[in-house]
Amino acid sequence: MAKPKLHTLKEGNRYFLLGNHAIARGALEAGLNLASAYPGTPSSEILDALASSARELGFYAEWSVNEKVALEVAIGASYSGLRCLTAMKHVGVNVALDALATIAYTGVSGALVLVSADDPGAHSSQNEQDNRILAKFTKIFCLEPYDAQSAMDYTIKAFEISEKFSIPVMLRTTTRINHARGDVLVGVLPKSGMKSEFKKNFSRYVCIPANARLLHRELNKKLEEMESYASESTLNNIRLNGSYGIITSGVSRNYVREAIDALGAEVSLFELGITNPFPKQLVKRFLSKIDRILVVEELEPFLEEQVKALAGDIEVSGKDILPRDGEFNVEIVKNAVAGFLGLEIERVKREDISPVPRPPVLCPGCGHRALYYALKKITEKKIYSGDIGCYTLGALEPLKTMDTCLCMGSSLGIAQGFYHAGVEEDIIALIGDSTFFHAGIPSLLNAVYNRANILLIIMDNRTTAMTGHQPNPGVGVTAIGTKTVAVDLEELVKALKVDFVAKVKPSDLEASIEVIKNAIDLSGVRVIIAEEPCALMGRKLGLWRTPPKVTREKCEGYLCRGCRACLKIGCPAVSWERGKAKMIPELCTGCDLCIIVCPVEAIGRDEND
Repeated sequence: MAKPKLHTLKEGNRYFLLGNHAIARGALEAGLNLASAYPGTPSSEILDALASSARELGFYAEWSVNEKVALEVAIGASYSGLRCLTAMKHVGVNVALDALATIAYTGVSGALVLVSADDPGAHSSQNEQDNRILAKFTKIFCLEPYDAQSAMDYTIKAFEISEKFSIPVMLRTTTRINHARGDVLVGVLPKSGMKSEFKKNFSRYVCIPANARLLHRELNKKLEEMESYASESTLNNIRLNGSYGIITSGVSRNYVREAIDALGAEVSLFELGITNPFPKQLVKRFLSKIDRILVVEELEPFLEEQVKALAGDIEVSGKDILPRDGEFNVEIVKNAVAGFLGLEIERVKREDISPVPRPPVLCPGCGHRALYYALKKITEKKIYSGDIGCYTLGALEPLKTMDTCLCMGSSLGIAQGFYHAGVEEDIIALIGDSTFFHAGIPSLLNAVYNRANILLIIMDNRTTAMTGHQPNPGVGVTAIGTKTVAVDLEELVKALKVDFVAKVKPSDLEASIEVIKNAIDLSGVRVIIAEEPCALMGRKLGLWRTPPKVTREKCEGYLCRGCRACLKIGCPAVSWERGKAKMIPELCTGCDLCIIVCPVEAIGRDEND
């Protein structure tokens, strides 16, 4: 999909924009000077879109090596008076938290907006954490847009608030905001230009304990002003219509409105646009008109707990009738609202309205598939410590070659833990190239320093594939397309003084198996770099070949339930028809792994292919 040129959208016109693109347009209209990010679904399109406009509008944009670095780059530019945005998925904020927890103390000079793209339902994540809690923990503003238009408008407002209070502002979105499209009325783009100046201030910017104690006290005083602002903000919306009230925020606002309309219910509504600091005074005024309250919010009872603290004798419902996990939808909310109002409706069970599961698979022609198949051919007992990336799909059937998967870079640390715990099996850690640059380097250094006995396989497909093919330090190009140094993984690994380094091409299956077997027999910290370009990039480069052919007379699929070796690689392009293998040419990339694994040579090519 072509990246949009958001700077070409004409003011006063309406466009059907992706939520992430609306956020990016809002940043441009706010006078953005610097954007940084680490790719992570559902946030990736924000920086992609901004990078496409950076040259024309004269601001700086980068893919950073991880979220902590991305935030720190934005902090440095913000200290210099520039307007900055940094974007990441919810678990990425965990990586950035070290810096985020203190930046509220120092404050900012230019605006600093942090987009936290949360993922209720864990569509592409290892957890469903609710980062409103981190906004409260770090004592910064949290704004929650509810559709594409508000995503743009709230982004603009976030820049204003950040500069007004000299504090970072979290724009907390969810997958349904980031990846849904909506009608957006765009505004004016300011003139470009970056004029930076860092004014030294030791007591403010140097967080030694003596300064930090005073800065924390100032921050707590500032919180009172921030709460007053939140209570007066027009980003919050109140509609009084009866003594029963609903409090909601974010994407849940849409579900509540649709549920109320569908039920024809009379109910008062309080929609929060600012969820931290919690607008206590405004909530108190609303509660004074209400006899019973229902709080509708995805994931944690963040609002509910604070409403209960103010409600006194008013009955407050929330997670007692709404789930604390997964995404909401209109039916879930309608059931809850009907129960809250005492309305009789035909109830729909949650499991009956969940979408039909569609298990993800590695793409046809993916080099990771060949590597996993090579690992499965080594039959001795092994522990496979996995990591975050599209290669995590190797944990699923039929490849089933991953025993742990926790967070970015954890494969190496967990593998070391297995070794130092004294487990007897051979330990193999699996990590992608982008993930290695993100969080694997320190862990590999730790393995060398503490003399772990593990094998690390870096699965280098020359891109950050899972999140949309963003470049990384091994690619040799930046976010805005500038040529740069391409980090040589082999040289980098050697510089860390590992005991053994080798390269393989997983498509050369026999050679890969031989190298892996030899590496397993060695001791110390061993590294294999498995180089195979992402199959989707191969299509763009014209590397796909015509599909191989199946000679049905040779296929022994029907014997003793069939050998089905071709199905054991888990390729979507290999199907089964009447007890025999069948190719799906529309999906096949021509990688020929199925030819290699077929024991009876039933799959092959003509001489002219």
